[in-house]
Amino acid sequence: MKIVSKNFGIKNNHQIDVAIKNGIYSSLNIVFKKEPKEIVEEVDLSGLRGKGGGGGATGRKWKMLKGEKKVYLCVNADESEPGTCKDRQILEKDPHLLIEGIILSSYAIGANESYIYIRGEYTTQAKILQQAINESYQKGFLGKNIQNSNFNLELTLHRGAGAYICGEKSALLESIEGKRGHPRLKPKRPEPDYLFGEDAIVNNVETIATVPFIIKNGYQAYREFGTACSPGTLLFAISGHINNAGVYEVPFAYPMKKYIEEFGGGVWKNRKLKAVIPGGSSTKILKAEDIEDLKLDYDSMREAGTSLGTGGMIVIDESTCMVKTLKNLLKFYHEESCGQCTPCREGSGWAYKLVKKIYEDNGKLKDLELLKDNSFIMNGKTICVFGVAVADVIDGFLSKFEDEFIEYIRKNNVS
Repeated sequence: MKIVSKNFGIKNNHQIDVAIKNGIYSSLNIVFKKEPKEIVEEVDLSGLRGKGGGGGATGRKWKMLKGEKKVYLCVNADESEPGTCKDRQILEKDPHLLIEGIILSSYAIGANESYIYIRGEYTTQAKILQQAINESYQKGFLGKNIQNSNFNLELTLHRGAGAYICGEKSALLESIEGKRGHPRLKPKRPEPDYLFGEDAIVNNVETIATVPFIIKNGYQAYREFGTACSPGTLLFAISGHINNAGVYEVPFAYPMKKYIEEFGGGVWKNRKLKAVIPGGSSTKILKAEDIEDLKLDYDSMREAGTSLGTGGMIVIDESTCMVKTLKNLLKFYHEESCGQCTPCREGSGWAYKLVKKIYEDNGKLKDLELLKDNSFIMNGKTICVFGVAVADVIDGFLSKFEDEFIEYIRKNNVS
């Protein structure tokens, strides 16, 4: 079943006239006849969860708004997680679906100003999206008195400057405000985010692009797919040592091994599967035997000791050196730490240096203990979850492949 990707194969679907012929913006005839709170309730009943990695309940987040302040909707298109490239498909192939979702969501939460924050490297996607926004204004889907509904909406495309950390929602909001992209301290209790001192809701691209289906078909239609706790579908990306790298939409709870074999075409070069990083590079790695009966949903992944993340699977074959793989990942995270928190700033750099030392045949067995200690110091002791993510990467590799690290060290060292 395709909910978000159903129009991906249509030629020129990024152009508004083609998009309209294929049903885009038709939900506006439904939504403006309802009260905003009805839309929020429909989304809440659908069980729609955030598809950017966190998996939080979308309707519950929207219900935190009390209507006491001005509200902004901010769409997170800062897709920077290695192994993740699903939102890019929406931006390129069906940008008007996203804009339709933004209109519906903005109406529901009472936002008259919305932002799309797109990563700086997405130059082609930014051009396509800006053209789609311009067309939407020309057709009267954005701006003043949309479809004679008395609802106004201004939509701004805000380009980032290539900082991975701005994928974290509070750093994204800081960046929109013109500040450095540093994550903010989190409140003790759940409450809306804020932008320019007003309430703000931040949702991922695919999350917002799913809203039109729910409004057109009802929450029960969305719940026909997936599971009770993970309803609907997700655009899963698959890359690495695979025959058919790409992005394919399937219902939650789809068998992971079946996905790799049927959509990914199996491991390349007739090699055996060694490991899979299941949801973007910051999720804990799994061995081949771990995925035999594993399902692609939030609960199943948690029970397996990892997380679904963004659904960006990275396939690793039997020829891969796990020491080198961890070194490469830690180099990325060390470079992308914003530096605000000492455990993350220093810990990510120290972890990279330790694994680099091991990879260059200068490591000692005690370095593995230092690496574990470093991971413990980073985990849960920083403002945002960046440090936690790095710790998870380290813990995942050492819990699954410590024997390989020990063997690597012992090749040239006795310690």
